[in-house]
Amino acid sequence: MFLKEPLQFNMNTLQGKNIVLRALEPEDLDFLFAIENDENNWEISHTQTPFSKFILKQYLENAHLDIYEAKQLRLIIEETSSKNRLGMIDLFDFNPQHKRAGIGILIEPKYQEKGFASEALQLLIKYCFTHLNLHQLYANITSDNVKSIQLFSKYNFIEIGIKKDWILSNGTYKNEILFQLLNE
Repeated sequence: MFLKEPLQFNMNTLQGKNIVLRALEPEDLDFLFAIENDENNWEISHTQTPFSKFILKQYLENAHLDIYEAKQLRLIIEETSSKNRLGMIDLFDFNPQHKRAGIGILIEPKYQEKGFASEALQLLIKYCFTHLNLHQLYANITSDNVKSIQLFSKYNFIEIGIKKDWILSNGTYKNEILFQLLNE
């Protein structure tokens, strides 16, 4: 039997008005390589050395692992109209026993301040609370990252603590703020 029309599927939870959050594909290797090796992103990713394409290719080959096995999930933020990769959003430190995970988000500079991060965060929160049945999400944000603080505050993440001199960046210590959102 041959299909005459493209196969349709329902992925409403990760599909927004302007973006879709999608799984990593082998074709994302060059995008991932550029993001991971951009020293401007190393502060938020806690990276100190570059990644090889070989290592990232291996990572992509294992990206199919279930979140319960890998304890993390990375999704590409893709614009629905153009199919441009805008950035990535991650769940990390996934803990099914305590029903919590951390969230990290990165939008390419040329796509910032266009509402993409806000839409991506809203979609991921919904996914976490409805599909993963999480009780809480958290984010670690340096105190000078005003845009991220505003973004997470917009979605009712509450500041619950400050880690003093937590991040050393360019010879200067920065405070990191812990934000938390409970699924009440």
